Amino acid sequence: MSLPPSELTRMIKARPLPGEPVVIEASAEERAALAARFGLGAVESLRAEVALEQKPRAIRATGRLRAAIMQPCAISAEDFPVTIDEPLDLRFVEDNARPAAEGDEIELEADDCDEIGYSGEMFDLGEAVAQTLGLAIDPYAEGPNADAARKAAGIVAEGEQDGPMAAMLAALRKD
Repeated sequence: MSLPPSELTRMIKARPLPGEPVVIEASAEERAALAARFGLGAVESLRAEVALEQKPRAIRATGRLRAAIMQPCAISAEDFPVTIDEPLDLRFVEDNARPAAEGDEIELEADDCDEIGYSGEMFDLGEAVAQTLGLAIDPYAEGPNADAARKAAGIVAEGEQDGPMAAMLAALRKD
């Protein structure tokens, strides 16, 4: 089964690696496609600057992802602006260099957590940046009108109570 094409494809030749940092800046069409993929109102900007370094078993990609998005509030569903500024630290490993055979037990180190397999002579740095964006989005982010939406829906926030009993307890606390 093949994966659908990425909205942000940036194929990088594994050998030789570019000597300068790779800058990935999403076009308007790519930003619209990423917004649809991640359920956002918009991706207003997306830029990543990534340095690539050849390591013995992998290609290490380090850098920074910066994006401005319009995200729906988890409470009111109204879009509100969010700025994302995330470090990137990924490892691209050739599939045939990955040591695990089925049934083998492997031990992961901290470096192995963001390991991305690739095959052939190129790897997709753009898709890795897109996935980093997806992971940086807080699915429970609350916008500026969240409290008003809660109140309109009759939802009481934790620690906040209404009614005669709440008034009596508040009066006791003041004494």
